[in-house]
Amino acid sequence: MFVATRDKILPTAMIGSFPRPAWFNENLNGRPFKVAMSDSKYREQYHDAVRCYLSEQEQAGLDILVDGDSRNDLEVGGRSWFFYTIERLSGISGFRDSSHFLDYGDMRPGHILYEVQESWHPPTVEGQIDGGELHFVDIWKTAQKMTRNPVKFGNICATCLPMMLWNEHYPSDKEMIMDIAAVLNEEYKELAKAGCKVIQIEEPVHHFNCQMEPPASDSDLKFYNEAFNRQVKDVETEIWAHTCWGNPNQQSFYWERPSYDRALDYFLDMKCDVIDLECASNQARDAALFKNVDLKKYGKKIGIGVVDHTRTTVESPEMVADTIRRALEFIPEDRLVITADCGFGREGLSRRIAYYKCVSLVLGTNIVRSELGLEEKYVAASDNLYSFS
Repeated sequence: MFVATRDKILPTAMIGSFPRPAWFNENLNGRPFKVAMSDSKYREQYHDAVRCYLSEQEQAGLDILVDGDSRNDLEVGGRSWFFYTIERLSGISGFRDSSHFLDYGDMRPGHILYEVQESWHPPTVEGQIDGGELHFVDIWKTAQKMTRNPVKFGNICATCLPMMLWNEHYPSDKEMIMDIAAVLNEEYKELAKAGCKVIQIEEPVHHFNCQMEPPASDSDLKFYNEAFNRQVKDVETEIWAHTCWGNPNQQSFYWERPSYDRALDYFLDMKCDVIDLECASNQARDAALFKNVDLKKYGKKIGIGVVDHTRTTVESPEMVADTIRRALEFIPEDRLVITADCGFGREGLSRRIAYYKCVSLVLGTNIVRSELGLEEKYVAASDNLYSFS
């Protein structure tokens, strides 16, 4: 169902993470969120950081906001994207020195992603995963009470987590994934009941595994859909599936981004409302995949990234507008959502660069809105009234 984007033409949003303020130097360090929020120093820094992120997005004129993934600790390569959830699930303990990812592609000493992966120490699954102190509702409420704009809550998908787990309990990873999916499903249902208007599941497994040797089979892809759909079963709010080509330490796994073509049919069959694609890095090349797709029949909208999370250069509004125009050649305006390629991370970009990418995103969208005869969104950041003179 469409909630946050209902009746909106070219709504704008960020994906999730933002660079941390230098003064936000407290971490959860494995604590449950509500326990950490009884620590005065952590509570003050967390609240202040979320207010900064929300305020900057409002100044940029974004429609749907995020809390910057502020719950995630400042760790090498965005480790907490995996480990916030992992560290709080039952049946998991300890850690090992080696990561499954060290054998991926060209990751060897001297490669930045090797350093990232050798710092990630996967724990062991020793028992059934049937719950955990994830506190998603409380995290979302903390941000939502600070703004009247809808705040999107995002989280890693269940199918990603085995990459950072050593399974010594389940007969197969598939059974483990389905148990994780059931736990996350309960959290998402509670989020929807609390009033969260959009939940984003971050789902890179389909298209990444299509690039592996051997590539994912049709059976694999069907299972990924089954796991995704289990996570969102009976979740009564707008669901986004975010996909991109990687973001550890602001790095992509591919210099030349592959196509989503093999995964597309499976994306369309997932029980989600918005499929969000990385597009700025390839000039919206994959928008053409939707040329003959009846998105209304599938009940889907397509989110396209129009600013690149791996580059420090801020896109001009006209560059953003060009990307949107290319997408509109294949995707109807009432089925298009404007986003970034991925989150801006906690240690890659500066806060200033991230902020101006948000501003350019909305200014570029306004150019196209004007061309289509739509109302432009006010952008306080570009109002001459508030510039130094």
